[in-house]
Amino acid sequence: MHFVVCLKQVPDSTQIRVHPVTNTIMRQGVPAIINPYDLFALEEALRLKDRYGGRVTALTMGPPQAEDALRKAISFGADEAILVTDRAFAGSDTLATSFALASAIRKIGEDIPVDLVFTGKQTIDGDTAQVGPGIAKRLDLQLLTYVSRIVELDTEKRELLAHRRAEGGVQVLRTKLPCLITMLEGTNEIRFATLENMFRAARHPVKLWDRVAAGIDDPSRIGLKGSPTVVSKVFAPRPKSQRAEMIDCEGRSPENLATTLLSKLFTRHPELGAALGKPGAGA
Repeated sequence: MHFVVCLKQVPDSTQIRVHPVTNTIMRQGVPAIINPYDLFALEEALRLKDRYGGRVTALTMGPPQAEDALRKAISFGADEAILVTDRAFAGSDTLATSFALASAIRKIGEDIPVDLVFTGKQTIDGDTAQVGPGIAKRLDLQLLTYVSRIVELDTEKRELLAHRRAEGGVQVLRTKLPCLITMLEGTNEIRFATLENMFRAARHPVKLWDRVAAGIDDPSRIGLKGSPTVVSKVFAPRPKSQRAEMIDCEGRSPENLATTLLSKLFTRHPELGAALGKPGAGA
C-alpha cells in the first residue's frame, strides 16, 4: 500500500498579526508549523502503514523553508518526502495549488501507484477546505471528507470502510481504492518522534521538484496566472471597548434573574424588543 499525505507549512495562528496599513498578514518573525489538521491525516496514514504495511510519502508545495515540515513528517515515521517548490508557484490560490499537488501525485504514481491520498480537512491560514476535494476531482479519485474513523482496509478487494461525520450523525461509507480522504480533527493524536527517526529525518535527502519535475507543462495554470481568487482585504476583529457587566446572582430566583437580564437587554437594544413584540420592555 502506498499512502500520500499532503502537508502544508503555515504560520502559527496564535502569533499572526495584521499590518495596520496594508491589512495583510505579517508573516515576518512568525514561527512556521505543520498545519495542525494535516497531522491527523499523517497519523492516520502511519497507523494504516503499521497495520497493513506499505509506505508513506509526505508531499508539500511551498518555499524552500517548507522542507522543515517534511523532515518533521519523516521524524514521525514517513518514508519519503517531496517538496514541490518553484518561484512559478508564488501567489497560488486553492485552484492552482490543487492543480500543482495533483500533478505531483500523478508523477509520484508513475513510480509506485498511489492507493490513498490523505489531507487535513482544511488549513488554519486559509480555512477554505478546497484543496483536498480539488485534488480528488483532478485525479478522478473517490472523495471522503470529514472522515472521523477508518474502520477497515481490505487490501485484497481494495475497499475501505470509514465513518464520516455528517449533520445529525455519522455516515458509514464503503468505497473502492484509490481514494482521497480529508481527516477530521480530534480523530487521533500524532505520535512522538523516535530518536531513530529523528536521526533519519536529519540525514534524509528531501526531493525538491520544480514545476517541470512535478509534471507541470503549462505555467499559466499555477501561481498568480492560474489563480482567479482575489483577496481584497484581511483584517483582525476590533477589540470591544465596553467591558462586561457583572450581575450578582446570589439569593435570586431564576425567574427574577431572567427578568433582570431581559430588562437590561431590551433597554440597550430597543429594536430587539420591538422585533419581539415587546416595545418598551426595558422601560
